[in-house]
Amino acid sequence: MNKYILILLPLAISLNCLAQANISPAKPQDTRTVIMGAKLHIGNGQVVETGYLIFDKGKITGVGDATVARIDLTGAIVITANGKQVYPGFIAPVTNLGLVEISSVKATLDYNEIGELNPHIRALVAYNTDSKVPATIRSNGVLMAQITPQGGTLSGSSSVVQLDAWNWEDAAIRKDDAQHLNWPVTSKFSSSGNRAMAQAEVFKERTQQAINDLEQLFAEAKAYAETDKPAVVNARLAAMRHLFDGSQKLFIHANAEKDIITAVKFAKKYGITPVLVGGDEAYLAIPFLKENNITVVVKEPHNLPNNSDDDVNLPYKNAGLLANAGINVVMSLHSYWQLRNLPFMAGTITAWGLDKEKALQTITLNTAKALGIEKIAGSLEIGKDATFFISSGDALDMKTNKVERAFIQGRDINLDNLHKQLDKKFSDKYLLKSLK
Repeated sequence: MNKYILILLPLAISLNCLAQANISPAKPQDTRTVIMGAKLHIGNGQVVETGYLIFDKGKITGVGDATVARIDLTGAIVITANGKQVYPGFIAPVTNLGLVEISSVKATLDYNEIGELNPHIRALVAYNTDSKVPATIRSNGVLMAQITPQGGTLSGSSSVVQLDAWNWEDAAIRKDDAQHLNWPVTSKFSSSGNRAMAQAEVFKERTQQAINDLEQLFAEAKAYAETDKPAVVNARLAAMRHLFDGSQKLFIHANAEKDIITAVKFAKKYGITPVLVGGDEAYLAIPFLKENNITVVVKEPHNLPNNSDDDVNLPYKNAGLLANAGINVVMSLHSYWQLRNLPFMAGTITAWGLDKEKALQTITLNTAKALGIEKIAGSLEIGKDATFFISSGDALDMKTNKVERAFIQGRDINLDNLHKQLDKKFSDKYLLKSLK
């Protein structure tokens, strides 16, 4: 009996957590709203020290310097934000947020499919808007995310969502924005001896076979895309059709310099300009990446370097090295439960060679460009979605990031979450005990 109790205990705890933090999505904006007096971080490198921001029906309709502008406030809701700071909503790329709830409970994992080549898999339809995790990251200003499948060589398509919705249809900002390709890793075996050499040869053969399979798939998919009415519908090939007309992107996950160059050349052969994800050794291929106009989605800087002879601070410096060389850099965090720290990762790279506003762009406008949503998100500009937040301090600093209000498409969202509820619950508990 004890064995069954031990098995069921984690599930019972998980279900108890899931039962808390029931937060309903906000209602659509119905009144013109004006924010006055805040410091505006536009997201494109510009800063307005004392600004105004006007939004109506979910769209930004005015933005500028409040010290020189005359604004009609008739019938508007006015939010006085003197001394506060306004930022465009942060965007988390390449994450399994909403596809995983509790890592130790298999029934809540829905990010990986069986098989190596799965371009027809859509992460969007598995996205769980009832997950309790998004509310915890909204509280730090992350208001949008690219929901991404994992596993295999070609994992499937990601989609961009906003993080306050009833269902995946409501959440979707851009459906099937990109296919995700995990480039076959080149062997790094360097040991001598017959056994080691045999292992290296087997690894090399497997890698080459995986690349051959990709070559065949992409060749067939390109031919399929050029056929107006295929005699036989092929779901896998049909899912790749928009890679070749440019309306869907290809995100290639690769880290070693050799793999990066090989992967980019592979994509270019089919007329595709890919986005590189990972790029641990991207700094070694800067001229090549610039020549091919490659955006790099870098990993979190709080890591150790991959190679034993690398500079121990390389992960901190990587984003700055690339951005200062003129490459479009995006910041990412792989673990869904760590996404609340995304702005602080961007803050970290400001101490390692990157201007603060440029660092902000790695989680706002640069990300929006990489995801193909720059016309509606990523900066505080007229005509874009009113997705932003008000912080009492610097949002890239863990000590001062305090999101007081947040808006998604003009909707004033609820910033409560499970973490806050548990903090209050146990603070109240031990406060009562101390008073006895």
